[in-house]
Amino acid sequence: MDTPESLPALLAEHAELERRLADPSVHADQGLARRLGRRYAELSQIAEAARVLEATQGDLATARELAGEDSSFAAEATALAEQELAQQQKLRELLLPRDPNDGKDVILQVKAGEGGDESALFAGDLLRMYLRYAERQGWKTEVLDSEQSDLGGYKDVTVAVRGKADAGVWRKLKYEGGVHRVQRVPATESQGRIHTSAAGVLVLPEAEDVDVQIDPNDLRIDVYRSSGPGGQSVNTTDSAVRITHVPTGTVVSMQNEKSQLQNREAGLRVLRSRLLALAQEEADKEASDARRSQVRTVDRSERVRTYNFAENRISDHRVGFKAYNLDQVLDGSLDDVIAALEKADTDALLAGAS
Repeated sequence: MDTPESLPALLAEHAELERRLADPSVHADQGLARRLGRRYAELSQIAEAARVLEATQGDLATARELAGEDSSFAAEATALAEQELAQQQKLRELLLPRDPNDGKDVILQVKAGEGGDESALFAGDLLRMYLRYAERQGWKTEVLDSEQSDLGGYKDVTVAVRGKADAGVWRKLKYEGGVHRVQRVPATESQGRIHTSAAGVLVLPEAEDVDVQIDPNDLRIDVYRSSGPGGQSVNTTDSAVRITHVPTGTVVSMQNEKSQLQNREAGLRVLRSRLLALAQEEADKEASDARRSQVRTVDRSERVRTYNFAENRISDHRVGFKAYNLDQVLDGSLDDVIAALEKADTDALLAGAS
């Protein structure tokens, strides 16, 4: 697998980024400043861990020297030795090969699956869960497009999620991609029987212009009137936009905004992210088994999680995570399940590096 990056080289890059970010001319290009800021925030964690480790090692050397003259320092030396090991482990984890998209923002789509109205209601529950989680993290969200069902759920909804440079939006949300299954008594069930239905979640790193260059000549853009639940028209003008990227056949439709221009811009944001994902999937096919293992939890085809209302239980099938606080999870308390998935990835990477 990829070897951990050189600490001296990363510290040198951190210092150079600090110098560049202090230059006012860099901030004239907001896209460049944002990219540099994300990388700087990522490297700052490594620089701080290295600083703490160096300070701990210095204190440990002093405590051991003093313990040779005064036994009362022995306990302090033992405690510092334990801190040194813990800090070495933390730095080792930070130096593991990283997903290059970890600092990116996210385009998240929730789509109702089998189960009709119940599936659409569950998709609405998932949307609320992600919006509440984003709110707790201090992230900003923007609904780019949505298609509501007759009962108030969502047949399909797309949201942009953005955070500060060190927020790790993709790093946390990338695990959500896949099929989510719900087991509960639907609002439409008169006999009180438990039904199983599902919704799909697609998570894409939001691409910037520098990531994906789109030739306008490769696009076919069609306009039409927006429609609401039941298919009725909700607009008297052709404001909805369908963008087709002819070379790949990728199609994006947007109708959430009242302006055709706004829908076009939102559609291009989603299209860039989908094209970036396609390019990365193609690259992954040519990568080593170890590299593919790093992205295994982002496999969107697998059934990733079950939400059992009768038992108030959430189960993540990839890592065997199980908890009985489903009500809290659906209110945005996703930290524990995401932490379990992050730990599984880190443990796998550490095992491969040893």
